[in-house]
Amino acid sequence: MSKITPKIVAEHGLSEEEYQNVLDIMGREPNLTELGVFSVMWSEHCSYKSSKKWLKTLPTSAPWVICGPGENAGVVDIGDGQAAIFKMESHNHPSYIEPYQGAATGVGGILRDVFTMGARPIANMNALRFGSPDHPKTRHLVSGVVAGIGGYGNCIGVPTVGGETNFDPSYNGNILVNAMTVGLADTNNIFYSAATGAGNSVVYIGSKTGRDGIHGATMASTEFNEDSEEKRPTVQVGDPFTEKLLVEACLELMATDVIVAIQDMGAAGLTSSAFEMASKGGVGVEMDLDKVPAREPGMTAYEFLLSESQERMLMVIEPGKESVAQAIMEKWELDFAVVGQLTDSGRMVIKMNGKIEADLPIDPLALASPEYDRPWVKTESQAEVALSEDIVPENYLYTLKQILSLPNMCSRRWIWEQYDQMVMGNTVQRPGGDAAVIRIQDTLKGLAIATDCTPRYCLADPYEGGKQAVAETWRNITAVGARPLAITDNLNFGNPEKPEIMGQLVGTIQGIREACNVLEYPVVSGNVSLYNETAGQAILPTPAIGAIGIMTDYRKSVSIAFQSEGESILLIGETLGHLGQSIYLREISKIEHGPPPPVDLSVERRNGDCVRSLIDDSLLTACHDLSDGGLLVGLAEMVMASNIGASIHDVSGDIALVRWAYGEDQARYLVTTKKGSEIISRCTAENVQVLELGMTGGIDLSFADESITIAELKEAHESWLPKYMTVIN
Repeated sequence: MSKITPKIVAEHGLSEEEYQNVLDIMGREPNLTELGVFSVMWSEHCSYKSSKKWLKTLPTSAPWVICGPGENAGVVDIGDGQAAIFKMESHNHPSYIEPYQGAATGVGGILRDVFTMGARPIANMNALRFGSPDHPKTRHLVSGVVAGIGGYGNCIGVPTVGGETNFDPSYNGNILVNAMTVGLADTNNIFYSAATGAGNSVVYIGSKTGRDGIHGATMASTEFNEDSEEKRPTVQVGDPFTEKLLVEACLELMATDVIVAIQDMGAAGLTSSAFEMASKGGVGVEMDLDKVPAREPGMTAYEFLLSESQERMLMVIEPGKESVAQAIMEKWELDFAVVGQLTDSGRMVIKMNGKIEADLPIDPLALASPEYDRPWVKTESQAEVALSEDIVPENYLYTLKQILSLPNMCSRRWIWEQYDQMVMGNTVQRPGGDAAVIRIQDTLKGLAIATDCTPRYCLADPYEGGKQAVAETWRNITAVGARPLAITDNLNFGNPEKPEIMGQLVGTIQGIREACNVLEYPVVSGNVSLYNETAGQAILPTPAIGAIGIMTDYRKSVSIAFQSEGESILLIGETLGHLGQSIYLREISKIEHGPPPPVDLSVERRNGDCVRSLIDDSLLTACHDLSDGGLLVGLAEMVMASNIGASIHDVSGDIALVRWAYGEDQARYLVTTKKGSEIISRCTAENVQVLELGMTGGIDLSFADESITIAELKEAHESWLPKYMTVIN
């Protein structure tokens, strides 16, 4: 047995202190295979060692939550014996190294997290962050990631119904690809991963194991440097057609009574799935790697255990019932093998070629993974931005046109038109609005789905930024008429060993916790992605939030598009004219300092509950929550979505017009109605501020004695991304 040197330990991502803990647990020096197992299980990606102290503070329960964090995905009750199962997860480092396969396997992995619990996937979402459009790699990365998401999702037949895409120089060397899947299951047929029953069979199904993705989890737990291209072999290779077979085979098998436990093989592959199942069930495992279906000859035990080959599952089946599972897998042309059995030893014993290749204690390894209370410093508050003459635009609608054509504000149609949004035939609202809406087949119920985050807010004030990310999805869900149920969080940050970065993580989690508590909007699943840095340059703190909501009648949902001319346009919520960290200030005035808009969660809840009741009573014909760009941008988006113009009065009052037009105050909605006086009365009675702005109609957007045609707005909004992506270097 070769000697484990400090250099080998460091190459496996373990600190000296962590390796000493390994020695204490083992009572001896591990062999290379055993060291590899510790490496992946104790990686940041798998163990959450820098974040779990803070993740434990998040609210995770509610009467409608069936299963919170700790399983493959979160589960919430949506009534009538049905449950929605959902999660968002990152595939950032792999997507930078190999954008097509990195993004594709990110989609495949999150799909498996959902259907391994017994749910049929019904919708995908994503949250993407790229570097500056001027960076030489950005166009290539956008093209590859979008093609990878579309290629996998389209082939497997699950609609991609929305998401978000942003550009910032902080992502130049480390893009973010966060994928979300929502599935539907019966509440009495949900599957969990805890392995129980000594003597039960451990069964491998799906694709064969190859050498792709070895040490993917470890790679995802370190910073990038100039040698990142050399990490290409750590990126997995996906096959959506096999995944489609795996979905159907698993759901068919789940209709029988043979499965005791099931776990997909994601990060750390066979190692993680076996250890997690055994640890949760308090059992041991004996496994024979000679029985694992192999794609390549001559693979070692180390390679088998650490490979992250895709489209694979591990399950526990009672003895004598293996033939049922085997028949179903063979029907779907998938590999099937009994690779081991559960024991009462509490140990993981790995055999190959008649020899013991690894003998590890399960609970000490799984439960003793490091938990760090890393030093952190609070981000200092920034002073308010003073309003000077050079901040005020000469022409408001020309400035609006400029904003709509910006890389971060232009239409994302070029992206989402490459995704199949309509497959399965249940998509009620497509991308481009506040939230997607999916009809639940054979019912009138609808699921609303949204993702959101404003990283520039989180950089300026992590606590307010964390609150805002949650509140924004709550408004997105509310704006289509759904009741927000729960969130999944995907926390993307730089190196947590730097106190200022750790402070960003702590602050955003504190903000998320506060918002989830006040809004009764629990966190039921999630993912943490740290060390998103290249050559010391950290990404913006990006706590992406995915959310779902329920409506009893999807036919009542409203979109951002005006429905007819001659309707009243109302603004619900108070406008104070907050310009700090606004798109206007950053992009037009080139001022990047100042605090983000404060989030008053009690007002958020009051205003949102009011809007939802108005939609439920069929009093609103359109609704759009206000966020990036403020009032004028929101109006323009509604005008462009409907091809119906609008005339807006100047009712800014004592607020400077630039603040009124472009401020990004929270808890606000633009709505249209044929019953303006009734809406105003309802809002006033519920202590919700409301203001009549004008009327729908014509082919122009008119504001403050200025006018611009819808055609001009659409040309500005729609042209940047297609032109950017068709430029030939």
